[in-house]
Amino acid sequence: MNFFKTLLFENIGRYGSKRMVLFIDLCLIALSFILAYFIRFNLSFDFDVQKLWTQLPVVLSLFLVSFLISGSYKGVVRHTGMKDVYAIFNAVCLASIGAIVVVLLNRYMDLVLDFTIPLSIIIINSLVSFIALTASRYVFKICYESLMKSGHDPAKNIILYGAGESGIITYNTLTNHSKLRVKVVGFVDSDLQKVGKHINGVKVYDKSILTDEFVRYNNISEVIFSIQNISPKQLRILVNEIVDLPVKVKIVPPVEDWINGELKISQIKRVQIEDLLDRPPIEIRNSKVANDFQNKVIMVTGGAGSIGSELVRQICKYNYRTLIVVDQAESALYDLQQELKQSGFYNFIPIVGDIRDKNKMRVLFEEYRPDRIFHAAAYKHVPLMEQNPYEAVKINVAGTKTITDLAVDFKVEKFVFVSTDKAVNPTNIMGASKRIAEMYISCRQQDGYTKFVTTRFGNVLGSNGSVIPLFRKQIEKGGPLTVTHKEITRYFMTIPEASQLVLEAGAMGMGGEIFIFDMGESVKIMDLAKNMIRLSGLHYPDDIDIKVTGLRPGEKLYEELLANGENTLPTYHDKIMISKVRDIDYNTTRTLIEELCISNLFFKDNVVQLMKKIVPEYISNNSDFCKLDNQKKLVGTKSHESEIPQLNN
Repeated sequence: MNFFKTLLFENIGRYGSKRMVLFIDLCLIALSFILAYFIRFNLSFDFDVQKLWTQLPVVLSLFLVSFLISGSYKGVVRHTGMKDVYAIFNAVCLASIGAIVVVLLNRYMDLVLDFTIPLSIIIINSLVSFIALTASRYVFKICYESLMKSGHDPAKNIILYGAGESGIITYNTLTNHSKLRVKVVGFVDSDLQKVGKHINGVKVYDKSILTDEFVRYNNISEVIFSIQNISPKQLRILVNEIVDLPVKVKIVPPVEDWINGELKISQIKRVQIEDLLDRPPIEIRNSKVANDFQNKVIMVTGGAGSIGSELVRQICKYNYRTLIVVDQAESALYDLQQELKQSGFYNFIPIVGDIRDKNKMRVLFEEYRPDRIFHAAAYKHVPLMEQNPYEAVKINVAGTKTITDLAVDFKVEKFVFVSTDKAVNPTNIMGASKRIAEMYISCRQQDGYTKFVTTRFGNVLGSNGSVIPLFRKQIEKGGPLTVTHKEITRYFMTIPEASQLVLEAGAMGMGGEIFIFDMGESVKIMDLAKNMIRLSGLHYPDDIDIKVTGLRPGEKLYEELLANGENTLPTYHDKIMISKVRDIDYNTTRTLIEELCISNLFFKDNVVQLMKKIVPEYISNNSDFCKLDNQKKLVGTKSHESEIPQLNN
């Protein structure tokens, strides 16, 4: 069987397939012309056979010219579609009109003695030729599909959700793929005018048929959503209706994301939890960023990380003068460099460097003189930093201090600090270190020319080390998924959304603000885990279980975007607010932070005691450092309102 496949399809396709199609088409025309005579004379030989042989070369010549003009023989026969049928129709019409013209010219000008073709023969030949040419292609297509699909693996049965133009294109893409053995069992659509009808022989059903019984009876393995311009809210509603069925749920991307205007099989992806974000996507309109970046030198620290790299991607689209990307992760920085080059961006300078290296950073500032700095370099993993306070302080505090001091020394126009919701009423080393960095930035805001802006937001979907990639890996391994507490919740937004808001907040900032982002409702991690299991076509707890492991050191049940006593002011963007922070004693705070950066950081307790002195609201949770807190606290409560000492006013 494999020999016939190779002989019939691969070799023919490789060596002159167009010429062979043209030759076969001309042979079919010759047979059709002879058949036309038999039909015209009631399947008898009551006609002049000699004239037929005289007329046949003329007819073949006319069809040859029409085929060459229309290009009907150039189509890939195994992928014959309506466009190929149109080309055949045009070729037959052109040749038939040519035959009539030749007959009329000869009748009135006597170009060839006693040459004519009856009009009835021309008409019958046109019809028979069109049927023969079209049928031959579909017969070949069916044979090809049968041979390619012959094997032992069962076909994959799928349902297409959406019977519109996008659904039809998806159907054609799936069924025309030679190596993909799928069977579209049906379309599903909410349009009652389409329900009950057939598209390419496939029935359109109402969505009510998507039941467990129907899915199991028809052995459905996938439901593919092929609806354009569908909002996340609509998609979430539709997915929730079928998420408990034993099927994988996939989605076709928007038309604008198709490759060269054509849908590829590889673009049909599983519905991701990001697609079901429980709020409308954040969009920036009337952005000030373009004017803010015009002809500026921009530096991004931590530029190869999750947020930093997306900041770089978005900055690359603006008309800046130079973009410096700093990161100590060589491989990640190289990958970003290659990605940007392949996307056509070249006006950037990747620098492998550590923000703790004061001399290296000073050389960079002297050489490039940045106008804008986006400081995203940080250590962010809570449990790791709880065990390594030295590194947390050296990077998140001392590293930030180094870049901040250089920004002041070199009169950088604007410095945007990427902070976290874990800096609010911190319960761990990481959050406290980011809060201390915020406080130092506030101190330096008082000193001079540079405008310091801080941005706070929660967890980012899909970022390195976040819960979504962890759950995906655990699902691939067959589980169980690990959740630290049944009631734990987090705020989420996508990486592009977070980066977009950071750029916008940086553009609108006048110095000294802490911008917080409206991240919608917090998400229960237990529900997130269950939804990810369902979206994978599996069931909880039958296929994959969820294991509750207990809160990790320093981990909160709930994250907050505002500290106790803070409130917000609106901005022109409804998703960005300004936090009204409490005043602090700048001189005392700055002295303590400088002491923290130069102290002997290898003694953990000493470091943490000093951090708690700088940030009085820092109360450890589920950590070895709880012993350092002199007050009783409620483990896992949403806030420490009744227990946090107020900062100096």
